[in-house]
Parts: sequence; structure tokens; C-alpha cells
Amino acid sequence: MSNYRRLRVPGGTYFFTVNLAIRGDDLLVSRIDDLRATYRDVAKDMPFQTRAVVVLPDHLHTIWTLPEGDADFSTRWKKIKRGFSVRIGDCRNRSASKRARGEAGIWQRRFWERNIRDEAELAMALRYVWGNPVKHGLVARAADWPYSSVHREVRTGVLPSWGI
Repeated sequence: MSNYRRLRVPGGTYFFTVNLAIRGDDLLVSRIDDLRATYRDVAKDMPFQTRAVVVLPDHLHTIWTLPEGDADFSTRWKKIKRGFSVRIGDCRNRSASKRARGEAGIWQRRFWERNIRDEAELAMALRYVWGNPVKHGLVARAADWPYSSVHREVRTGVLPSWGI
């Protein structure tokens, strides 16, 4: 088994990318209410601050700040992935290794994270998250994508009404 080395900074801010196993699927947006409910449940159980989030059909990006003294983002993602899989009750075509591990086959096994070290890096990550639906050709403006925290930033006045 691989031993992935992850930088764990208690109270740190991280950028994450999490993918479905089947690229091109639309499960995350077609079952957005289930994803939101699972995300809320995990955040309530193991708090973290969501600085930004965007959910696309087959992957999502988030920026989290963890509580002081806490660097356990892996358990949070495990709970979100498992909770969503259980909630929707969908087991995709699974490989023998996924069946042996009790995996539903919905998600890629791993996720990608990057520790955000300063305000300039955070600003770049925020723009990337909010601009991702535009990058993928889903909308012309970030503010037009319904599954994004960019709307919260517009509502609170952090971003102008035209979004990014």
C-alpha cells in the first residue's frame, strides 16, 4: 500500500480537489441536495471553515481552514465521501479491489490538497475555485454557476454583483 505524504498544518488553510471515479458523470450536481446535507453533517461533527467551494458535475474544489490544533482533513473527506455514497445508495461498477475495501466505487480513492501559506496564495486559490465552471465551459461568468460559494461573497459584498 502506498504511503502518501501529506503536509498537515494544525489550523491550516487547504485547497482540495476531489473527483468522482467516472469523469464525465454528473452525479455531484444531479444529487446536490444529498451532497450538501452530507457536507453539513460532517462540518457539524468535525468543524471547519469553508472559505470557498464549487461543485461541478464530476469533481469539486474547496478551500478549508481547520480549527486551531486540528490537521485532520483526511477523516473529514473520508466521512463526506462515505456519507454521500451511503445517502444516495448507489454502487457503481466496482473493481475487485474496491469491493474488497468496501468502497462504493463513486469516488476516486485519493484527493488532492495543497496547503495555502499566505494571502496571495489564498487569493489565487479563491479565483481558481470560483472560476472553475468558466474554465470548464459550463457558464460564461462564475456568478452564473449555481453550485458555488461565489454567491455568498456577492451577497456579503466581498465581490461585486457581476462576480468573477
